[in-house]
Amino acid sequence: MILKETSTRGFRAYTAKHLDDLLRRAGLDEDERLRIRAVATVLPFRTNAYVVEELIDWSAVPEDPIYRLVFPQPDMLPAADVARLAGLLRDGAPNARLQAAANEVRARLNPHPAGQLDLNVPRVGAEPVPGMQHKYPETVLFFPKQGQTCHAYCTYCFRWAQFIGEPDLKFASDDVTALVAYLRAHPEVTSVLLTGGDPMIMGEAVLRRYVEPLLEVEQLESVRIGTKSLAYWPQRFVSDPDADDTLKLLASVVDAGKNLAFMAHFSHPREMDSPLVEAAVAGILGTGAVIRTQAPLIRTVNDDPAVWSSMWRRQHVMGMVPYYMFVERDTGPQDYFAVPLARAHEIFRDAYAEVSGLCRTVRGPSMSATPGKVCVDGVAEVAGRKVFVLHLIQARDPGLVGRPFFAEYDPEAVWLTDLRPAFADRFPFEPAEAGTRLSA
Repeated sequence: MILKETSTRGFRAYTAKHLDDLLRRAGLDEDERLRIRAVATVLPFRTNAYVVEELIDWSAVPEDPIYRLVFPQPDMLPAADVARLAGLLRDGAPNARLQAAANEVRARLNPHPAGQLDLNVPRVGAEPVPGMQHKYPETVLFFPKQGQTCHAYCTYCFRWAQFIGEPDLKFASDDVTALVAYLRAHPEVTSVLLTGGDPMIMGEAVLRRYVEPLLEVEQLESVRIGTKSLAYWPQRFVSDPDADDTLKLLASVVDAGKNLAFMAHFSHPREMDSPLVEAAVAGILGTGAVIRTQAPLIRTVNDDPAVWSSMWRRQHVMGMVPYYMFVERDTGPQDYFAVPLARAHEIFRDAYAEVSGLCRTVRGPSMSATPGKVCVDGVAEVAGRKVFVLHLIQARDPGLVGRPFFAEYDPEAVWLTDLRPAFADRFPFEPAEAGTRLSA
């Protein structure tokens, strides 16, 4: 039985140095493996034994959705770039030369979307607070230094630049004192999201150092933890040596009078099939936490209404709360994974129609863009023009939240920057100066 078998195995990570051997398992020829390895010089690769042995259907590779979720694909990058990098690998080029070529490609992939490294740098007095984002008045994001990796990397991840070893692109901190000082100086903040990477990669003792100080901040109403661990390493809450202590730590948040929101990323229903996941979910819910689920819409992985309706129904039965369907973000291999906004809304609408009202807590499709979370509500004809109807679920300017606005219909648009205002010369979140656009 998987629950018993996997619990005694221990975590084993696979990285780029294991990639060729794993690809041989898929029966791929040498040229195909070389092109995939070329992509992996640009985009990070990491998986683990649980994903490889329990989630991927190797008989269905390369079409298998979980395989595509964690393994690079040769057409994720422009063919000319892949050919160049593959040639360097084939010729045994020095690592410095290979990395220089990879960095050239990375620089064209928008490595920090929405200006996440340089917008609204939080400060305590005159001192900047590293590893923190304060995009919305009531919410602060904090990136624990020891949580800047994951049990496995998703090929679509918009934070891919955190994992490639470039110090200038790292965004993290271990200064919990500065975080608490910032919160006390900003009483409007009522929620802290620990994110990464994946905070649940940290052992209980390290995680405790970040969580416990937050429980003393009276204004905080909720602590959130963003994680893919339930999908990629559910043993974290079941059979890892510190699993019980981790659950006790989560319970301490609820005991302190805070809401603990466990923001779980599930991209495909298969990620919930294992008895390990059922046990992990039950353990977390037993602490008093609420598990909210979210994922982006990913072409070739979950761009099917039946996948989403099945996923939401299963999550509901297990006691989780469907929360967000995101639009693939404007970074990394967006061209490979992106679904046009018109089709994204069709998928959301058709899946939404197939679930009960108890699953309709989910919102989307939503773009996490610079102005905020922009939701595509649908396509309509207004005054004889076909338009997208949109609204901001969350916004840097709270006065814009919930107010509908329109964009000209474009069947090819995949992101906010592809859209043009309808019935106005600018979007509500753009400045009045003519010709200035801040949609990115």
